Amino acid sequence: MENKKIKILVVDDDPDIIEIISYNLKKENYKVFSCYNGTDSIKIAEKEKPDLIILDVMMPGMDGIQVCEKLRSKNEFNNTIIMFLSARGEDFTHIAAYDAGADDFVNKPLKPRLLISKVRSLLRRTNKINNVSSMKLNFKGLIIDKEEYTVKIKDEKLILPRKEFELLFMLSSNAGKVIKREEIMNQIWGEDVIVGDRTIDVHIRKLRKKIGSNFIKTIKGIGYKFISTDI
Repeated sequence: MENKKIKILVVDDDPDIIEIISYNLKKENYKVFSCYNGTDSIKIAEKEKPDLIILDVMMPGMDGIQVCEKLRSKNEFNNTIIMFLSARGEDFTHIAAYDAGADDFVNKPLKPRLLISKVRSLLRRTNKINNVSSMKLNFKGLIIDKEEYTVKIKDEKLILPRKEFELLFMLSSNAGKVIKREEIMNQIWGEDVIVGDRTIDVHIRKLRKKIGSNFIKTIKGIGYKFISTDI
C-alpha cells in the first residue's frame, strides 16, 4: 500500500495537537483529514473512508470511546485502524478503549516521532492480518465469518468488538493448537502496545460468556487452546 494512497483522519479538540499531527503525517505523504469533535469525525469517516483514525479520548459532546463504538458497529469500518490519544493513563481508560475496538493507544504529551512509528507499524501489522485468506469456520454450530466480522452461535448472530473477534479468529483458525499468551499479545495488540495479562483474560472471559465455555481451554501458565472435533 503506497503512503500517498493512505487516508488518515485526525480528531482532537486541541487545534495545536491537530496541527502537529497533521504536519508530521503530511511529511510522510499521507492524505490527512481533521476535525475537532466526535460528531464531525463520524461524518468525515463515512464520507472519506480513512484507512486509519487518530482519535482523542476526551472531547466535548461525543467522546472518543463513543465514536469508536459507533464506527465499529458499522461493517464498513471493520478494517479501519483506530488509534487513541489521551492524557489519561489509567488502566480503565486503556481497557475501555480496547474494548471499544481500538488498535493502539498513545499517551500525551505527544511525541511525533513515536506517533509516526506507531502509524507505520499499525499499517504494516493490520495489512498482514487482513491479507489472511478469507474464510468461514464452522465448529459445532459456531460459525465465524471473517469477511463479515460476524459470529453465529445456534443461529443467533453476534457482532463482537474488533479485538474479541480477532482473538476468537486467531484461536479458532489454529484449533487444537496451544497459542501462547505472548503470541496473542503480539498479534492482536502489537509488540509496541503495553497491556497487562488481565486484558487477555478479560477478553477471553467475555468470549466464553457469549459463545459458551467449552470452546476455549486455558492452558495454565502458557496460553489458550481452541477445542473442537467438528469442523
